[in-house]
Amino acid sequence: MQVHSREVRKVSIAPGYEIGDGAPPLFFAGPCVIESRAHAVAMGKRIADIAGETGVKIVYKSSYDKANRSSRESFRGPGLAEGLDILAEVKSATGLPVLSDIHEPSQAEVAAKVLDVLQIPAFLSRQTDLLVAAAETGKPLNIKKGQFVAPDDMDKVVEKCRAAGNEKLMLCERGTSLGYHDLVVDMRSFAIMRRLGFPIVYDATHSLQLPGGGKETGGLKQYAPILARAAAATGCVDGFFLEVHDDPDHALSDRTTQLDVKALPDLIRSLTTITNLTRV
Repeated sequence: MQVHSREVRKVSIAPGYEIGDGAPPLFFAGPCVIESRAHAVAMGKRIADIAGETGVKIVYKSSYDKANRSSRESFRGPGLAEGLDILAEVKSATGLPVLSDIHEPSQAEVAAKVLDVLQIPAFLSRQTDLLVAAAETGKPLNIKKGQFVAPDDMDKVVEKCRAAGNEKLMLCERGTSLGYHDLVVDMRSFAIMRRLGFPIVYDATHSLQLPGGGKETGGLKQYAPILARAAAATGCVDGFFLEVHDDPDHALSDRTTQLDVKALPDLIRSLTTITNLTRV
């Protein structure tokens, strides 16, 4: 069974920012975590300039709290209140929509006052109360498929959100656990999840993580552009999620998977070209 691009419903994130139903590919880009107010705003302006340069729509992403970390010593970010205030400033300074993760049901309503997209982390994709609380805000949701979840089992996630009255869903592939400390991307998953009728996002940078095993998650970011182009070539991807940083080797989180923001324009152009050529 093929699913054509116009059989996938369109999700509107903000005026002029749409994904699915044959819309141009949408990009989600920004640092892994909010490191400081100044850095977040500077990165937002840089990404807004890249959006203008490449002619695409980019949603700014950054986490206010990296709650899913193996080590207690890992940098987590400024937290909910300060983080949302910083993201509100990024939004005001750049005009870009903003996305961040929520981790508990109590965060959903508060975060929805600032965020244009609420993201459900992969480890939490089966947490019913979190999904329902997020869905009940009415905001678009980017739901990452758990590393332990088969793509066809995402139908249960969709059912929970739809039952809560939300049809503004995006399903995000970010790799599947392959034994210990490794992930693999099954390119079939894009077409399988697409059959559920919602836009598909590919998280290229987190797909190259080497989870756990130390204070910081390892990674193989040199392969992220390759996998992103391969995903685009399936013709089943509507958006791309890319963590970028102006100095990734000294980033406070995910140094081994974040891409240098200088590489973002060329990568966006190649992914847009491939997506437009190969959509089924």
